[in-house]
Amino acid sequence: MSMPFYVSPEQVMKDKADFARKAIARIRSGVVLTCEPGILFVAPNPSRTLRKFGEIYDRIAFAAVGRYNEFESLRKAGVRYADTTGFQYDRQDVTARGLANWYGQLLGTLFTDSNKPYEVEIVVAELGKIEDDDQIYRITFEGSVAEEHGFVVMGGQADKVAGVLKEHYSAGMDMPAAMAVAMTALESQGDGEKTELSEAHLEVALLDRSRPHRTFRRLGGDRLAEMLAQARPGRPAEAAAQPPAGQSSSADEPSDGAGEAEPEAGSGE
Repeated sequence: MSMPFYVSPEQVMKDKADFARKAIARIRSGVVLTCEPGILFVAPNPSRTLRKFGEIYDRIAFAAVGRYNEFESLRKAGVRYADTTGFQYDRQDVTARGLANWYGQLLGTLFTDSNKPYEVEIVVAELGKIEDDDQIYRITFEGSVAEEHGFVVMGGQADKVAGVLKEHYSAGMDMPAAMAVAMTALESQGDGEKTELSEAHLEVALLDRSRPHRTFRRLGGDRLAEMLAQARPGRPAEAAAQPPAGQSSSADEPSDGAGEAEPEAGSGE
């Protein structure tokens, strides 16, 4: 009788982490940043139905990159968790911090117990009455939870995009300035090449501070074209966007079904 092949737990965890990390790095980045009008979500996404961003609760939104089918199931589970908590207790008990902790426990369990980890990176954001009260949490594929201030980058060349944001971001920006900063960061993802993204290749959403109850809204069509024109003075708002070499802008990377996420080849990554 042959002896079973032994692999140390450390090696198993390392292999799982490398697998998920490489998959997420192949997807184009998305950004979430606070500004005076609210919390802005921007990501490359040619799909009009597979969404990367979506509403979770009154003042809480979800953003993700990775396999669409995986983060879409997480989004739906988060909606059910928020609705159940708000019904059993009080609507004020539904918070981004609570959701982030719940997502962290769920992803941590999946990472440890399943043969294949989820290839996702998600963000939960909650709108405050003023910009200083906004909350943004990033949850990684292995269940780590981090609170971010001002902005956060998901997936892709996150370090490079975050470096551009650090250089240009400032608190209290208006909508055109915030959009300009986001576009500058996202268009610098190529290997030394700047790729201009058109409105047809973008998904944009906002947690709107001027709305009293349900604050999440999508920005598209003429409104998005106007925002891009303001963010790029002197440049046409409809420039064709070609994805950088080595990165996909198909169903693998952007999209999210019911309101937020991004897909992957076949099922949507």
